[in-house]
Formats: sequence, C-alpha cells, structure tokens
Amino acid sequence: MGTLREAVVVVTGASRGLGAAIAEEMGHAGAKVVVNYSRSKEPAEELVERISGDGGEAISVQGDVSDPEQAQALIDQTIEKFGRVDVLVNNAGINIDRTLRKLTVEDWDKVIQVDLNSAFYTVHAALPHMMEAGGGKIINMSSFVGEAGNIGQANYSAAKAGMLGFTKTAAKELARYGITVNAICPGFIETDMVAAIPEDAKNKLLQSVPLGRFGQPNEIARAVRYLVEDGDYITGQALDINGGVYIRT
Repeated sequence: MGTLREAVVVVTGASRGLGAAIAEEMGHAGAKVVVNYSRSKEPAEELVERISGDGGEAISVQGDVSDPEQAQALIDQTIEKFGRVDVLVNNAGINIDRTLRKLTVEDWDKVIQVDLNSAFYTVHAALPHMMEAGGGKIINMSSFVGEAGNIGQANYSAAKAGMLGFTKTAAKELARYGITVNAICPGFIETDMVAAIPEDAKNKLLQSVPLGRFGQPNEIARAVRYLVEDGDYITGQALDINGGVYIRT
C-alpha cells in the first residue's frame, strides 16, 4: 500500500485501549477511520473528535461484531460512507477469566463469539469489497496467551489461538487477490485491563517480563501501521510484541 493517506480503515472495538490507540495512529497517518464500538458510545465519539481535531477524518459506528448481522452492517455503513474498505483491524475482544472447574458454558461461548467468531464475520463481510478493489490488509489482534496458554484463561487462550489459525488460512486463500492477512500478539500492555490488576499481582506480572515493563498501546498501534504501510510482502505471520514474556522457538 505504501501510505495510509486517504485509505479507509475499519477498527473493531476501537472506543478504548488498544483499539483507540490503533484508530488514532491510523488517523494521524491520514486514513479515514471507522471507529467501531458496541456499548461505549461516548468514548467512541470522543475518539472521533480527537482524530478530527488532529486533521483526520473519522466516524463512529455502533455494532456488536459478535453478531454476524451487525458485523455486516458495520461494513455496509463503511461502504455507504467511504465507498471502500482498504484495511480491517479485528481488535474487538473481551475476557472472562475463570479456571476450567468454574468456567461455565456461557463464559466459554461469549468469549469465543466476541474474540474469534467476530473476525470471521467482519472478514466475510469485507472480503467482496477488497477483492473487487484488487487488494487490502487484514490485521487480527491475537495475544501471547494464544501461543503460551495461561491459567484461568482457557476460553481466551482458545479464541486467540484460533485467531492465529484463521490468520494463516486466510493468508493462503486471499494472497491471490492481493489481500494480506497478519496477526499481532501483544503481551501485557498498559490498558484499563492491566490498570485494574491489584498492585501485588501487577508486580508479579512485571517479574515475568524480561524487559521489565509493560508495553504501551502506541507500540502496538505503530506495528499495525508498519504492516499496512510497509508489509506488502508479509502475510500469514504473527508479530510478537511482548517484552520477551513469551519467546517462540
């Protein structure tokens, strides 16, 4: 692609945390950004204002992408407003952490639906438009937990591991259409989720990170930008940004 200027970028779950950082980075680079949110309307609209105030162009679109019809509506509204979809960032995700003994069927289904199935729904909706345009970039947010596993996160780990398998298959299938598909696997990042961890537990987590600190949301956002602007020959890959907490062999 070479540049994000005037590119149309859809970021799911973009009202806060990593999604907001990614959306801001895309807007700063000159993209037209679609800020998707499920329930957090006010933060999403504030984000749109920040992007617009920085000279970018953005809209907010409500939609629970774990529902296939709402995921389709998100893409439909993007096409109606901007006429195309150049980049899709599947960032929407939740966690419901319990050990397997306490994990309910509902806990399992909800996390799989939001963290994994939503990516299929949005890709399925955006794919015809990318194919017609002759290319596109899809970036799926996975996690080091999907690679290493983690106690109390069987549902989250399974969803994020599934995202990696989905990414690899999609990359093989869609390369012929000029569409690249990659995943990013963050480690512990300074978001609201990490901020809510009790201080003692947070210190223990820090001890597990060789670089001795948590990552910053903008470090993930810049990686997304790199894959979009400079990643034309990168597809089917998982980019680990985790401070060394998990090192693949």
